Amino acid sequence: MKLLFVCSRNQWRSRTAEDLFKNRSGIEVRSAGTEPSARIRVTAKLIDWADLILVMEKRHWQRLSERFPNETADKNFDILDIPDEYGYMDPELVEMLEVAVGPYLIG
Repeated sequence: MKLLFVCSRNQWRSRTAEDLFKNRSGIEVRSAGTEPSARIRVTAKLIDWADLILVMEKRHWQRLSERFPNETADKNFDILDIPDEYGYMDPELVEMLEVAVGPYLIG
């Protein structure tokens, strides 16, 4: 399974998620941000690559679907509802990600 994690700047939340799950067996992981200033920006190619897109907030999915309507039309996604108040690898953020993403990794 190919997972794409998306937040605003690809600095804290989505980057933490990528680093947290990238060495798990059976999955490939990438991360990106929706903002022009993002460390890695979301592209149509990244969206096409992903089997599942996990966004941190509803606004991220709204931005993706507005910017890439064709690529997101039939794409599997979920909104994790993780606010932008955590630093990179913050223990609370790591725990939230484990709980939210864990069900997708079973099987």
